[in-house]
Amino acid sequence: MDNEIGSQLSSCKPASNDVGCPPQNGSVSTIQDSPSHGGSHATLGSHIAHRLVQIGISDVFSVPGDFNLTLLDCIVAEPALNNIGCCNELNAGYAADGYARARGVGACVVTFTVGGLSILNAIAGAYSENLPVICIVGGPNTNDYGTNRILHHTIGLPDFSQEIRCFQPVTCYQAVINHLDDAHELIDKAISTALKESKPVYISVSCNLPTATHPTFSREPIPFALSPKTSNSKGLEAAVEAAAAFLNKAVKPVMVGGPKLRVAKATEVFVELADASGYALAVMPSAKGLVPEHHPHFIGTYWGAVGTAFCGEIVESADAYLFVGPIFNDYSSVGYSLLLKKEKAIIVQPERVVIANGPAFGCVLMKDFLPALAKKIKKNTTAYENYQRIYIPDGVPLKCEPTEPLKVNILFQHIQKMLSGDGAVIAETGDSWFNCQKLKLPKGCGYEFQMQYGSIGWSVGALLGYAQSVPDKRVIACIGDGSFQVTAQDVSTMMRCKQRSIIFLINNGGYTIEVEIHDGPYNVIKNWNYTGLVDAIHNGEGKCWTMKVYNEKDLTDAIEIATGDKKDCLCFIEVIVHKDDTSKELLEWGSRVSSANSRPPNP
Repeated sequence: MDNEIGSQLSSCKPASNDVGCPPQNGSVSTIQDSPSHGGSHATLGSHIAHRLVQIGISDVFSVPGDFNLTLLDCIVAEPALNNIGCCNELNAGYAADGYARARGVGACVVTFTVGGLSILNAIAGAYSENLPVICIVGGPNTNDYGTNRILHHTIGLPDFSQEIRCFQPVTCYQAVINHLDDAHELIDKAISTALKESKPVYISVSCNLPTATHPTFSREPIPFALSPKTSNSKGLEAAVEAAAAFLNKAVKPVMVGGPKLRVAKATEVFVELADASGYALAVMPSAKGLVPEHHPHFIGTYWGAVGTAFCGEIVESADAYLFVGPIFNDYSSVGYSLLLKKEKAIIVQPERVVIANGPAFGCVLMKDFLPALAKKIKKNTTAYENYQRIYIPDGVPLKCEPTEPLKVNILFQHIQKMLSGDGAVIAETGDSWFNCQKLKLPKGCGYEFQMQYGSIGWSVGALLGYAQSVPDKRVIACIGDGSFQVTAQDVSTMMRCKQRSIIFLINNGGYTIEVEIHDGPYNVIKNWNYTGLVDAIHNGEGKCWTMKVYNEKDLTDAIEIATGDKKDCLCFIEVIVHKDDTSKELLEWGSRVSSANSRPPNP
């Protein structure tokens, strides 16, 4: 992990140590009063804004603070950027995460330490999910570095490094811009590293530099470009030969897509291999939405005992399985209970291929390996034919009387009917993971959830960012009441941005996913009047419509209104269900994860 600081703290020599007197430093004599008065050169702030536009960002999520105000002026002054003020830093980070999922990169701007440490959890989530997020923090005045002075927004020590030290484990590069001479280099290095590594980066910009000019900043900067990664040709050839030999001798091979298909930019070539091989095609839960579910050989989600019916049996009975971009953790393995054998597996990661217990090939890019393998593979449809023999169509939930209390499986039956290629689904951490996993996505329908990090409340900010990045899609979010209480405020920002998402707030009175892992009184929450809260936030400004739903008739009426008369509104539908109404998958998963968590210490 890189860590370059524009000017090391020890090299900043104070001109005065008088208490109460501002120290002087001649390094910023080029500061201008306004971004528009830059002579022949652009300002640091406008350069950052230009760079964000060049990498495909049109919206920046921010919370203002005194250290970042002049930087925000520069962002607002950039015609191609839209500054979206969020209610808190955590949601700004989640919004940048959601934005990056659809746009490929996201950006957020907060203030020093109080803002930086508030956004840290969201940046950690983006790191775990391999999302490039440019996190920019307004930092102290250049004259304050090295002065032994105590600043506000700090923990009361004259050491400004606490924030960057907190960011080091959850970003792939950190840059502190407190000198103009190396600012251009550090900014470009940070942005390029984020894009190459597909991880967040941290950039701190001293509060007195955004309006400063420097010869390295041009009004029309040279377009930003990255040199593409390439595979080792001999390694690629050897990996393809070994993998083809392994798979071609198998009787009933299968292939399973994983979440790192995104970071490898290999979703299209993955489908090419599926077409060429004829293998039964499954997806890991955290990769839902990356693999087309309308593919003729798609058999569902491979999630061990809680995956799609008949999918696990086909995958685990195969004599060879090709896992492309997998992440095996305690959640995705259902408490380490998957019945897989290493000697039967080929694991393809973004830059590495490992074949069973045998050879491993580094410097081999997934996006090069898969199409090359497709040319060498023999078509084998045996596993898919076996799936067709054992497959039984999904059952239909027991019919409810129109006015009896609504069941969760009836709710998702109706959500299924709402899906189209013009929409997308955001699933919050909790039982929505399992219910949304069973939705069948039509071609073009997006899908996102945060499985690796699993931070409750993520979906509110992520919905804001995702919907902002794909304005032509109408996004459906399924959020539990406990999660919503963590981050509810930024429903306000959705209204300000004129978004038209549909939020299903599932009110079952507590942290249901935690109940199924380990129950206790701490899993019960104070019930809110959720529609009343959103109505109060609405306050007659913007377009928002809310409704409480108690039964199937209420639900069908609400969906009809949300997709009809209120199709241009943000729609918030509070669904009242029984506290014990959970998916069977959550019951199974919770007991297995509980078992894994409660293993006694090794002797």
